[in-house]
Amino acid sequence: MKDMQAHLEKLRVEAEECELISKLATNTTKKELFAKLAAHHRGLADEVERTMKANGP
Repeated sequence: MKDMQAHLEKLRVEAEECELISKLATNTTKKELFAKLAAHHRGLADEVERTMKANGP
């Protein structure tokens, strides 16, 4: 379970980093790409979290 928690934390950090890059990007294409990547990482993190909750401690 610790490995899943570590993976969850990594996904959340990656989502935050992509969000920051998206906000700082001056190129519209890059801005949109990193916003999509942030949303994708958040979705993956949510799925990992749901799986962890479903499987219990």
